[in-house]
Amino acid sequence: MATHLADKHKPTLDTAVRALHERTFFTHFPENPSPEVYGENADKEGRESYTKHLNNKFEELLQENPESWTGQEESPYEQKALGISYPFFSPETLVSRAEEAFHQWRKVSPANRAALLMETLERMRTRFFEIAYATMHTTGQAYMMSFQASGPHAADRALEAIAAGYEEQTRFPESTDWEKPMGKYNLKLNKTWKAVPKGVALVIGCSTFPTWNSVPGMYASLVTGNPVIIKPHPKAILPIAIVVAEVQKVLQENGLNPNICQLAVDSEERLIAKELAENPKVKLIDYTGGTEFGNYIESLQGKTVFTEKAGVNSIILDSVDDLDKVAQNLAFSVSLYSGQMCTAPQNFFIPENGIKAGGETLPYEDVVKKLADAITGLVNNPKAGPHILGAIQNPATSARVKEADTIGGKPVLTTCDFSNPMFANARTCSPVIYEVDAANKEAYSRELFGPIMLIIKTKDTDQSIELASSMAREHGAISCGAYTTDPEVKEKIMDEMALAGTPVSFNLTGGIFVNQNASFSDFHVSGGNPAGNASFTNPEFVIKRFTWVGFREPVVG
Repeated sequence: MATHLADKHKPTLDTAVRALHERTFFTHFPENPSPEVYGENADKEGRESYTKHLNNKFEELLQENPESWTGQEESPYEQKALGISYPFFSPETLVSRAEEAFHQWRKVSPANRAALLMETLERMRTRFFEIAYATMHTTGQAYMMSFQASGPHAADRALEAIAAGYEEQTRFPESTDWEKPMGKYNLKLNKTWKAVPKGVALVIGCSTFPTWNSVPGMYASLVTGNPVIIKPHPKAILPIAIVVAEVQKVLQENGLNPNICQLAVDSEERLIAKELAENPKVKLIDYTGGTEFGNYIESLQGKTVFTEKAGVNSIILDSVDDLDKVAQNLAFSVSLYSGQMCTAPQNFFIPENGIKAGGETLPYEDVVKKLADAITGLVNNPKAGPHILGAIQNPATSARVKEADTIGGKPVLTTCDFSNPMFANARTCSPVIYEVDAANKEAYSRELFGPIMLIIKTKDTDQSIELASSMAREHGAISCGAYTTDPEVKEKIMDEMALAGTPVSFNLTGGIFVNQNASFSDFHVSGGNPAGNASFTNPEFVIKRFTWVGFREPVVG
Protein backbone atom coordinates (compact mmCIF):
# COMPACT_ATOMS: atom_id res chain seq x y z
CA MET A 1 0.00 0.00 0.00
CA ALA A 2 2.59 2.59 1.03
CA THR A 3 5.85 0.65 0.69
CA HIS A 4 7.11 2.84 -2.14
CA LEU A 5 6.35 5.91 -0.04
CA ALA A 6 8.18 4.39 2.93
CA ASP A 7 11.30 4.00 0.80
CA LYS A 8 10.88 7.49 -0.65
CA HIS A 9 10.55 9.26 2.71
CA LYS A 10 12.77 7.07 4.95
CA PRO A 11 15.88 9.32 4.65
CA THR A 12 13.90 12.41 5.64
CA LEU A 13 12.17 10.55 8.48
CA ASP A 14 15.51 9.35 9.85
CA THR A 15 16.92 12.87 9.64
CA ALA A 16 13.86 14.28 11.41
CA VAL A 17 14.12 11.73 14.24
CA ARG A 18 17.79 12.60 14.67
CA ALA A 19 16.90 16.31 14.74
CA LEU A 20 14.45 15.65 17.60
CA HIS A 21 17.39 14.43 19.70
CA GLU A 22 20.01 16.94 18.65
CA ARG A 23 17.73 20.04 18.91
CA THR A 24 19.99 21.93 16.48
CA PHE A 25 18.68 23.83 13.45
CA PHE A 26 16.76 21.65 11.04
CA THR A 27 14.12 22.42 8.47
CA HIS A 28 12.77 20.30 5.65
CA PHE A 29 10.65 23.10 4.24
CA PRO A 30 12.60 26.32 3.47
CA GLU A 31 10.92 29.45 4.84
CA ASN A 32 12.14 31.75 2.08
CA PRO A 33 9.48 31.99 -0.66
CA SER A 34 12.11 32.39 -3.36
CA PRO A 35 11.55 31.39 -7.01
CA GLU A 36 14.69 29.24 -6.80
CA VAL A 37 13.09 27.07 -4.11
CA TYR A 38 9.42 26.99 -5.05
CA GLY A 39 9.35 27.88 -8.73
CA GLU A 40 9.34 31.09 -10.70
CA ASN A 41 5.55 31.33 -10.97
CA ALA A 42 4.62 29.80 -7.60
CA ASP A 43 3.48 33.09 -6.04
CA LYS A 44 1.37 34.13 -9.06
CA GLU A 45 -0.19 30.68 -9.37
CA GLY A 46 -0.89 30.53 -5.64
CA ARG A 47 -2.64 33.91 -5.73
CA GLU A 48 -4.71 32.83 -8.71
CA SER A 49 -5.67 29.57 -7.01
CA TYR A 50 -6.74 31.45 -3.90
CA THR A 51 -8.82 33.88 -5.96
CA LYS A 52 -10.66 30.99 -7.64
CA HIS A 53 -11.98 29.86 -4.24
CA LEU A 54 -13.73 33.19 -3.65
CA ASN A 55 -17.53 33.16 -3.95
CA ASN A 56 -17.50 29.44 -4.71
CA LYS A 57 -18.10 26.10 -3.07
CA PHE A 58 -14.98 24.34 -1.77
CA GLU A 59 -15.46 20.98 -3.46
CA GLU A 60 -12.04 19.37 -3.05
CA LEU A 61 -12.91 17.37 0.06
CA LEU A 62 -13.55 13.66 -0.43
CA GLN A 63 -16.45 13.70 2.03
CA GLU A 64 -19.67 12.57 0.41
CA ASN A 65 -23.27 13.71 0.73
CA PRO A 66 -23.03 16.99 2.67
CA GLU A 67 -26.15 17.97 4.59
CA SER A 68 -25.74 21.63 3.63
CA TRP A 69 -23.10 24.23 2.74
CA THR A 70 -21.86 26.94 5.07
CA GLY A 71 -19.15 29.58 5.35
CA GLN A 72 -18.72 33.03 6.88
CA GLU A 73 -15.06 33.98 6.48
CA GLU A 74 -14.19 37.59 5.78
CA SER A 75 -10.94 39.32 4.91
CA PRO A 76 -9.56 41.59 7.67
CA TYR A 77 -7.79 43.47 4.88
CA GLU A 78 -10.89 44.17 2.83
CA GLN A 79 -13.55 43.70 5.52
CA LYS A 80 -15.80 41.85 3.14
CA ALA A 81 -16.95 38.24 2.93
CA LEU A 82 -14.85 35.71 1.03
CA GLY A 83 -18.04 34.01 -0.10
CA ILE A 84 -16.59 30.50 0.20
CA SER A 85 -18.92 27.75 1.37
CA TYR A 86 -17.90 24.35 2.74
CA PRO A 87 -19.78 21.07 3.12
CA PHE A 88 -21.51 20.72 6.50
CA PHE A 89 -21.90 17.40 8.28
CA SER A 90 -23.60 16.70 11.59
CA PRO A 91 -21.39 15.60 14.48
CA GLU A 92 -23.04 12.16 14.39
CA THR A 93 -22.12 11.68 10.74
CA LEU A 94 -18.54 12.81 11.26
CA VAL A 95 -17.98 10.56 14.26
CA SER A 96 -19.59 7.48 12.71
CA ARG A 97 -17.49 7.90 9.55
CA ALA A 98 -14.36 8.34 11.65
CA GLU A 99 -15.16 5.18 13.61
CA GLU A 100 -15.57 3.20 10.41
CA ALA A 101 -12.25 4.52 9.06
CA PHE A 102 -10.50 3.81 12.37
CA HIS A 103 -10.47 0.05 11.88
CA GLN A 104 -8.66 0.38 8.58
CA TRP A 105 -6.19 3.07 9.67
CA ARG A 106 -5.14 1.38 12.92
CA LYS A 107 -3.97 -1.69 10.98
CA VAL A 108 -1.52 0.30 8.86
CA SER A 109 2.00 0.00 10.29
CA PRO A 110 3.58 3.04 11.98
CA ALA A 111 6.23 3.18 9.23
CA ASN A 112 3.64 3.23 6.46
CA ARG A 113 1.46 5.73 8.31
CA ALA A 114 4.47 8.02 8.70
CA ALA A 115 5.31 7.70 5.00
CA LEU A 116 1.75 8.44 3.89
CA LEU A 117 1.62 11.51 6.11
CA MET A 118 4.98 12.77 4.89
CA GLU A 119 3.65 12.46 1.35
CA THR A 120 0.73 14.72 2.34
CA LEU A 121 3.23 17.36 3.45
CA GLU A 122 4.95 17.20 0.06
CA ARG A 123 1.56 17.83 -1.55
CA MET A 124 0.97 20.68 0.89
CA ARG A 125 4.33 22.16 -0.19
CA THR A 126 2.98 22.65 -3.72
CA ARG A 127 0.22 24.84 -2.28
CA PHE A 128 2.18 26.96 0.21
CA PHE A 129 1.50 30.20 -1.69
CA GLU A 130 -2.20 29.46 -2.06
CA ILE A 131 -2.32 28.69 1.67
CA ALA A 132 -0.44 31.94 2.33
CA TYR A 133 -3.09 34.08 0.62
CA ALA A 134 -5.83 32.05 2.33
CA THR A 135 -4.18 32.71 5.69
CA MET A 136 -3.62 36.38 4.97
CA HIS A 137 -7.27 36.96 4.11
CA THR A 138 -8.73 34.98 7.00
CA THR A 139 -6.37 35.90 9.85
CA GLY A 140 -4.97 39.31 8.93
CA GLN A 141 -1.39 38.11 9.10
CA ALA A 142 0.91 39.99 6.75
CA TYR A 143 1.92 38.13 3.60
CA MET A 144 5.38 36.95 4.69
CA MET A 145 4.15 35.68 8.06
CA SER A 146 1.19 34.01 6.34
CA PHE A 147 3.54 32.17 4.00
CA GLN A 148 6.02 31.13 6.66
CA ALA A 149 3.67 30.28 9.52
CA SER A 150 0.98 28.45 7.57
CA GLY A 151 3.35 26.91 5.04
CA PRO A 152 6.93 25.87 5.84
CA HIS A 153 6.80 26.35 9.63
CA ALA A 154 3.50 24.47 9.93
CA ALA A 155 4.78 21.67 7.71
CA ASP A 156 7.94 21.37 9.80
CA ARG A 157 5.85 21.19 12.99
CA ALA A 158 3.73 18.47 11.36
CA LEU A 159 6.88 16.58 10.35
CA GLU A 160 8.13 16.92 13.91
CA ALA A 161 4.92 15.28 15.21
CA ILE A 162 5.23 12.50 12.62
CA ALA A 163 8.84 11.82 13.61
CA ALA A 164 8.04 11.82 17.33
CA GLY A 165 5.05 9.52 16.85
CA TYR A 166 7.00 7.13 14.65
CA GLU A 167 9.88 6.96 17.11
CA GLU A 168 7.68 6.29 20.12
CA GLN A 169 5.76 3.52 18.33
CA THR A 170 8.98 1.80 17.26
CA ARG A 171 10.86 2.31 20.53
CA PHE A 172 10.24 -1.30 21.63
CA PRO A 173 10.53 -4.56 19.64
CA GLU A 174 7.38 -5.96 18.03
CA SER A 175 8.22 -9.41 19.42
CA THR A 176 10.80 -11.27 21.45
CA ASP A 177 11.60 -14.77 22.70
CA TRP A 178 11.56 -14.59 26.49
CA GLU A 179 13.38 -17.26 28.48
CA LYS A 180 13.67 -17.51 32.26
CA PRO A 181 16.02 -20.10 33.87
CA MET A 182 14.09 -22.27 36.36
CA GLY A 183 16.82 -24.71 37.43
CA LYS A 184 16.22 -28.01 35.62
CA TYR A 185 14.37 -26.31 32.79
CA ASN A 186 13.84 -22.91 31.26
CA LEU A 187 10.47 -21.17 31.05
CA LYS A 188 10.00 -19.95 27.47
CA LEU A 189 7.41 -17.48 26.18
CA ASN A 190 6.80 -15.78 22.88
CA LYS A 191 5.92 -12.15 23.57
CA THR A 192 4.51 -9.58 21.16
CA TRP A 193 3.34 -5.99 21.64
CA LYS A 194 1.05 -3.64 19.80
CA ALA A 195 0.81 0.13 20.00
CA VAL A 196 -2.97 0.49 20.04
CA PRO A 197 -4.46 3.89 19.09
CA LYS A 198 -7.13 5.31 21.40
CA GLY A 199 -9.80 6.11 18.80
CA VAL A 200 -11.48 9.11 17.23
CA ALA A 201 -9.51 12.36 17.63
CA LEU A 202 -10.80 15.93 17.44
CA VAL A 203 -8.74 19.04 16.69
CA ILE A 204 -10.35 22.40 17.51
CA GLY A 205 -8.57 25.22 15.70
CA CYS A 206 -8.17 28.93 16.37
CA SER A 207 -8.81 32.00 14.21
CA THR A 208 -5.28 33.45 14.16
CA PHE A 209 -3.07 30.45 13.24
CA PRO A 210 -5.36 28.00 11.46
CA THR A 211 -2.65 25.58 10.30
CA TRP A 212 0.39 26.17 12.54
CA ASN A 213 -1.60 25.50 15.71
CA SER A 214 -3.71 22.66 14.27
CA VAL A 215 -1.32 20.40 12.35
CA PRO A 216 0.82 19.23 15.32
CA GLY A 217 -2.13 17.58 17.07
CA MET A 218 -3.66 16.51 13.77
CA TYR A 219 -0.51 14.70 12.62
CA ALA A 220 0.35 13.38 16.09
CA SER A 221 -3.03 11.63 16.22
CA LEU A 222 -2.85 10.41 12.62
CA VAL A 223 0.65 8.95 12.89
CA THR A 224 -0.38 7.03 16.01
CA GLY A 225 -3.32 5.45 14.19
CA ASN A 226 -6.24 7.64 15.22
CA PRO A 227 -8.73 9.06 12.70
CA VAL A 228 -9.02 12.84 13.04
CA ILE A 229 -11.86 15.33 12.75
CA ILE A 230 -10.55 18.87 12.19
CA LYS A 231 -12.95 21.55 13.48
CA PRO A 232 -11.50 24.92 12.39
CA HIS A 233 -12.63 28.30 13.65
CA PRO A 234 -15.62 29.46 11.52
CA LYS A 235 -13.68 32.56 10.48
CA ALA A 236 -10.47 30.75 9.39
CA ILE A 237 -11.28 27.60 7.44
CA LEU A 238 -9.68 27.80 3.99
CA PRO A 239 -5.98 27.31 4.97
CA ILE A 240 -6.61 24.07 6.87
CA ALA A 241 -9.28 22.95 4.36
CA ILE A 242 -6.58 22.89 1.68
CA VAL A 243 -4.35 20.77 3.93
CA VAL A 244 -7.17 18.32 4.75
CA ALA A 245 -8.02 18.01 1.04
CA GLU A 246 -4.44 17.00 0.25
CA VAL A 247 -4.41 14.47 3.09
CA GLN A 248 -7.64 12.91 1.81
CA LYS A 249 -6.28 12.64 -1.73
CA VAL A 250 -3.16 10.79 -0.60
CA LEU A 251 -5.23 8.42 1.54
CA GLN A 252 -7.59 7.60 -1.33
CA GLU A 253 -4.74 7.17 -3.83
CA ASN A 254 -3.29 4.52 -1.52
CA GLY A 255 -6.49 2.56 -1.11
CA LEU A 256 -7.49 4.06 2.22
CA ASN A 257 -10.70 5.65 3.43
CA PRO A 258 -10.39 9.46 3.08
CA ASN A 259 -12.59 9.82 6.18
CA ILE A 260 -9.50 8.96 8.22
CA CYS A 261 -9.12 12.76 8.16
CA GLN A 262 -12.28 14.87 7.96
CA LEU A 263 -13.02 18.58 7.98
CA ALA A 264 -15.85 19.60 10.31
CA VAL A 265 -17.08 23.07 9.36
CA ASP A 266 -19.60 24.99 11.39
CA SER A 267 -20.90 28.56 11.66
CA GLU A 268 -21.73 30.91 14.50
CA GLU A 269 -25.39 29.99 13.97
CA ARG A 270 -24.72 26.24 14.30
CA LEU A 271 -21.62 25.58 16.40
CA ILE A 272 -20.66 21.92 16.76
CA ALA A 273 -17.45 21.91 18.80
CA LYS A 274 -19.22 21.00 22.07
CA GLU A 275 -21.28 18.26 20.46
CA LEU A 276 -18.15 16.73 18.97
CA ALA A 277 -16.12 17.11 22.16
CA GLU A 278 -18.81 15.53 24.34
CA ASN A 279 -19.43 12.58 22.03
CA PRO A 280 -18.34 9.50 24.03
CA LYS A 281 -16.68 8.01 20.95
CA VAL A 282 -14.27 10.97 20.71
CA LYS A 283 -11.25 9.93 22.78
CA LEU A 284 -8.63 12.58 21.96
CA ILE A 285 -9.03 16.37 21.79
CA ASP A 286 -6.49 19.01 20.75
CA TYR A 287 -7.59 22.57 21.48
CA THR A 288 -6.16 26.02 20.83
CA GLY A 289 -8.03 29.12 21.95
CA GLY A 290 -9.43 31.04 24.90
CA THR A 291 -9.08 29.92 28.49
CA GLU A 292 -12.77 29.53 29.32
CA PHE A 293 -13.52 27.01 26.58
CA GLY A 294 -10.13 25.38 27.16
CA ASN A 295 -10.99 24.80 30.82
CA TYR A 296 -14.27 23.22 29.73
CA ILE A 297 -12.40 20.90 27.34
CA GLU A 298 -10.02 19.90 30.14
CA SER A 299 -12.98 19.13 32.41
CA LEU A 300 -14.48 16.51 30.09
CA GLN A 301 -14.37 13.00 31.49
CA GLY A 302 -13.01 10.05 29.55
CA LYS A 303 -10.93 12.15 27.15
CA THR A 304 -7.21 12.60 26.62
CA VAL A 305 -6.87 16.35 26.11
CA PHE A 306 -4.08 18.60 24.81
CA THR A 307 -4.67 22.34 25.28
CA GLU A 308 -3.08 25.67 24.49
CA LYS A 309 -4.95 28.54 26.16
CA ALA A 310 -4.27 32.18 27.01
CA GLY A 311 -1.14 33.32 28.81
CA VAL A 312 0.24 36.49 30.37
CA ASN A 313 3.70 36.91 28.88
CA SER A 314 6.31 39.08 30.58
CA ILE A 315 9.48 41.03 29.80
CA ILE A 316 11.91 41.58 32.69
CA LEU A 317 14.28 44.52 32.21
CA ASP A 318 17.27 44.60 34.59
CA SER A 319 20.38 45.66 32.67
CA VAL A 320 21.43 45.86 29.02
CA ASP A 321 24.43 46.58 26.85
CA ASP A 322 22.58 48.72 24.32
CA LEU A 323 19.05 49.92 25.11
CA ASP A 324 18.43 51.15 21.55
CA LYS A 325 18.89 47.63 20.16
CA VAL A 326 16.76 46.16 22.95
CA ALA A 327 13.97 48.68 22.36
CA GLN A 328 13.93 47.95 18.62
CA ASN A 329 13.74 44.22 19.28
CA LEU A 330 10.90 44.61 21.78
CA ALA A 331 9.01 47.04 19.55
CA PHE A 332 9.04 44.42 16.81
CA SER A 333 7.89 41.71 19.24
CA VAL A 334 4.95 43.81 20.44
CA SER A 335 3.99 44.94 16.93
CA LEU A 336 4.37 41.62 15.08
CA TYR A 337 0.92 40.64 13.76
CA SER A 338 -0.45 43.42 15.98
CA GLY A 339 0.16 41.42 19.15
CA GLN A 340 -2.17 38.57 18.07
CA MET A 341 0.35 35.85 18.87
CA CYS A 342 0.19 33.58 21.90
CA THR A 343 3.89 34.33 22.46
CA ALA A 344 3.57 38.13 22.21
CA PRO A 345 4.87 40.03 25.27
CA GLN A 346 2.36 42.04 27.31
CA ASN A 347 3.71 42.89 30.78
CA PHE A 348 6.97 44.85 30.90
CA PHE A 349 8.50 44.95 34.39
CA ILE A 350 10.89 47.88 34.91
CA PRO A 351 12.46 48.91 38.26
CA GLU A 352 11.51 52.37 39.50
CA ASN A 353 15.21 53.30 39.78
CA GLY A 354 15.78 52.47 36.12
CA ILE A 355 18.12 49.96 34.51
CA LYS A 356 21.85 49.74 33.88
CA ALA A 357 22.82 50.36 30.27
CA GLY A 358 26.49 50.03 29.49
CA GLY A 359 28.31 51.97 32.18
CA GLU A 360 25.43 54.16 33.30
CA THR A 361 22.02 53.94 34.93
CA LEU A 362 19.11 55.08 32.80
CA PRO A 363 16.12 56.51 34.68
CA TYR A 364 12.83 54.63 34.52
CA GLU A 365 11.19 57.43 32.52
CA ASP A 366 13.94 57.29 29.88
CA VAL A 367 13.48 53.54 29.46
CA VAL A 368 9.74 53.94 28.97
CA LYS A 369 10.29 56.72 26.42
CA LYS A 370 12.82 54.59 24.51
CA LEU A 371 10.29 51.76 24.21
CA ALA A 372 7.49 54.10 23.13
CA ASP A 373 9.70 55.87 20.60
CA ALA A 374 10.81 52.53 19.13
CA ILE A 375 7.23 51.43 18.59
CA THR A 376 6.25 54.78 17.09
CA GLY A 377 9.24 54.65 14.76
CA LEU A 378 8.38 51.16 13.57
CA VAL A 379 4.69 51.92 13.05
CA ASN A 380 5.50 55.07 11.07
CA ASN A 381 8.04 53.30 8.84
CA PRO A 382 6.16 52.82 5.55
CA LYS A 383 8.55 50.07 4.41
CA ALA A 384 8.23 48.03 7.60
CA GLY A 385 5.05 48.90 9.49
CA PRO A 386 2.39 47.37 7.22
CA HIS A 387 4.42 44.18 6.74
CA ILE A 388 4.90 43.70 10.47
CA LEU A 389 1.54 44.82 11.88
CA GLY A 390 -0.72 43.09 9.36
CA ALA A 391 -4.43 43.46 10.18
CA ILE A 392 -6.70 42.68 13.14
CA GLN A 393 -8.52 39.35 12.74
CA ASN A 394 -11.44 39.99 15.09
CA PRO A 395 -13.35 43.30 15.55
CA ALA A 396 -13.47 42.48 19.29
CA THR A 397 -9.67 42.80 19.38
CA SER A 398 -9.83 46.32 17.91
CA ALA A 399 -12.49 47.24 20.46
CA ARG A 400 -10.33 45.89 23.29
CA VAL A 401 -7.42 48.11 22.25
CA LYS A 402 -9.59 51.19 21.89
CA GLU A 403 -11.07 50.59 25.35
CA ALA A 404 -7.70 49.92 26.99
CA ASP A 405 -8.01 53.09 29.09
CA THR A 406 -10.49 51.15 31.24
CA ILE A 407 -7.55 49.08 32.53
CA GLY A 408 -6.83 51.86 34.98
CA GLY A 409 -3.31 52.71 33.88
CA LYS A 410 -1.54 55.91 32.93
CA PRO A 411 -1.50 56.42 29.14
CA VAL A 412 1.89 56.51 27.40
CA LEU A 413 0.88 55.78 23.82
CA THR A 414 -2.86 55.71 23.14
CA THR A 415 -3.61 56.34 19.49
CA CYS A 416 -3.88 53.11 17.54
CA ASP A 417 -4.64 54.83 14.24
CA PHE A 418 -2.77 53.06 11.47
CA SER A 419 -3.60 52.68 7.80
CA ASN A 420 -2.35 50.06 5.39
CA PRO A 421 -1.32 51.67 2.09
CA MET A 422 -2.14 48.50 0.13
CA PHE A 423 -5.56 47.88 1.71
CA ALA A 424 -7.48 51.09 2.40
CA ASN A 425 -10.25 49.26 4.24
CA ALA A 426 -8.01 47.06 6.40
CA ARG A 427 -8.96 46.62 10.07
CA THR A 428 -5.79 47.90 11.76
CA CYS A 429 -4.57 49.10 15.12
CA SER A 430 -1.03 49.90 16.25
CA PRO A 431 0.22 49.12 19.79
CA VAL A 432 -0.91 51.18 22.77
CA ILE A 433 1.06 51.51 26.00
CA TYR A 434 -0.20 52.04 29.55
CA GLU A 435 1.74 52.31 32.80
CA VAL A 436 0.27 50.28 35.65
CA ASP A 437 1.18 50.30 39.30
CA ALA A 438 2.69 47.04 40.55
CA ALA A 439 0.05 46.92 43.29
CA ASN A 440 -2.75 46.91 40.71
CA LYS A 441 -2.41 43.22 39.91
CA GLU A 442 -5.93 42.97 38.58
CA ALA A 443 -4.95 45.18 35.64
CA TYR A 444 -2.13 42.97 34.38
CA SER A 445 -3.08 39.47 35.55
CA ARG A 446 -5.08 38.53 32.43
CA GLU A 447 -4.29 38.29 28.77
CA LEU A 448 -5.28 41.43 26.86
CA PHE A 449 -5.18 39.87 23.40
CA GLY A 450 -3.96 42.28 20.75
CA PRO A 451 -1.44 45.15 20.57
CA ILE A 452 -1.64 46.22 24.22
CA MET A 453 1.58 46.78 26.17
CA LEU A 454 1.56 47.30 29.94
CA ILE A 455 4.53 48.77 31.78
CA ILE A 456 4.67 47.84 35.46
CA LYS A 457 6.92 49.93 37.68
CA THR A 458 8.49 47.71 40.35
CA LYS A 459 10.62 48.37 43.46
CA ASP A 460 13.51 46.41 41.97
CA THR A 461 14.37 43.46 39.73
CA ASP A 462 13.61 40.98 42.52
CA GLN A 463 10.01 42.20 42.58
CA SER A 464 9.91 42.08 38.77
CA ILE A 465 10.96 38.42 38.88
CA GLU A 466 8.50 37.62 41.65
CA LEU A 467 5.59 39.22 39.80
CA ALA A 468 6.46 37.68 36.42
CA SER A 469 6.80 34.20 37.90
CA SER A 470 3.64 34.48 39.99
CA MET A 471 1.68 35.69 36.94
CA ALA A 472 2.89 32.63 35.03
CA ARG A 473 2.09 30.20 37.85
CA GLU A 474 -1.36 31.60 38.53
CA HIS A 475 -2.53 32.73 35.09
CA GLY A 476 -0.21 31.00 32.63
CA ALA A 477 2.57 32.18 30.32
CA ILE A 478 3.90 30.84 27.04
CA SER A 479 6.95 33.07 26.70
CA CYS A 480 9.16 35.35 28.76
CA GLY A 481 11.90 37.75 27.73
CA ALA A 482 14.61 38.90 30.12
CA TYR A 483 17.44 41.40 29.81
CA THR A 484 20.31 41.30 32.27
CA THR A 485 24.10 41.46 32.17
CA ASP A 486 24.36 40.05 35.70
CA PRO A 487 24.98 36.25 35.82
CA GLU A 488 23.37 35.94 39.27
CA VAL A 489 20.23 37.74 38.17
CA LYS A 490 20.10 35.56 35.07
CA GLU A 491 20.35 32.41 37.19
CA LYS A 492 17.57 33.61 39.49
CA ILE A 493 15.27 34.39 36.54
CA MET A 494 15.98 30.97 35.02
CA ASP A 495 15.22 29.22 38.29
CA GLU A 496 12.03 31.11 39.12
CA MET A 497 10.56 30.97 35.61
CA ALA A 498 11.49 27.30 35.24
CA LEU A 499 9.43 26.55 38.35
CA ALA A 500 6.62 28.51 36.69
CA GLY A 501 6.90 26.33 33.58
CA THR A 502 7.87 29.25 31.36
CA PRO A 503 10.71 29.30 28.81
CA VAL A 504 12.90 32.43 28.89
CA SER A 505 14.67 34.20 26.04
CA PHE A 506 17.62 36.22 27.34
CA ASN A 507 19.07 39.41 25.88
CA LEU A 508 17.56 39.13 22.41
CA THR A 509 18.54 41.81 19.91
CA GLY A 510 18.71 41.76 16.13
CA GLY A 511 16.79 39.24 14.08
CA ILE A 512 15.53 36.81 16.72
CA PHE A 513 12.45 37.57 18.80
CA VAL A 514 10.68 36.23 21.87
CA ASN A 515 7.62 35.43 19.72
CA GLN A 516 9.41 32.84 17.61
CA ASN A 517 9.67 29.11 18.19
CA ALA A 518 11.80 26.79 16.05
CA SER A 519 10.55 23.36 15.05
CA PHE A 520 12.69 20.42 16.22
CA SER A 521 14.36 22.67 18.81
CA ASP A 522 11.96 24.77 20.90
CA PHE A 523 9.13 23.15 22.82
CA HIS A 524 6.02 25.25 22.20
CA VAL A 525 4.14 25.70 25.49
CA SER A 526 5.58 23.78 28.42
CA GLY A 527 2.40 22.22 29.78
CA GLY A 528 3.65 23.36 33.19
CA ASN A 529 1.32 26.30 33.89
CA PRO A 530 -2.31 27.33 33.20
CA ALA A 531 -1.51 28.49 29.65
CA GLY A 532 -1.85 24.89 28.48
CA ASN A 533 -1.48 21.29 29.57
CA ALA A 534 0.53 20.08 26.56
CA SER A 535 3.75 20.86 24.74
CA PHE A 536 4.56 20.18 21.14
CA THR A 537 6.44 18.28 20.42
CA ASN A 538 7.63 16.39 23.49
CA PRO A 539 7.21 12.61 23.92
CA GLU A 540 4.07 13.00 26.04
CA PHE A 541 2.40 14.79 23.13
CA VAL A 542 2.38 11.52 21.18
CA ILE A 543 2.55 8.65 23.69
CA LYS A 544 -0.76 9.64 25.29
CA ARG A 545 -2.47 8.97 21.96
CA PHE A 546 -1.93 5.20 22.09
CA THR A 547 -1.43 2.39 24.61
CA TRP A 548 0.97 -0.54 24.65
CA VAL A 549 -0.78 -3.90 24.81
CA GLY A 550 1.20 -7.14 25.25
CA PHE A 551 0.48 -10.75 24.21
CA ARG A 552 2.33 -13.86 25.33
CA GLU A 553 2.14 -17.61 25.01
CA PRO A 554 4.35 -20.57 25.94
CA VAL A 555 6.82 -21.92 23.42
CA VAL A 556 5.71 -25.42 22.51
CA GLY A 557 8.34 -28.14 22.17
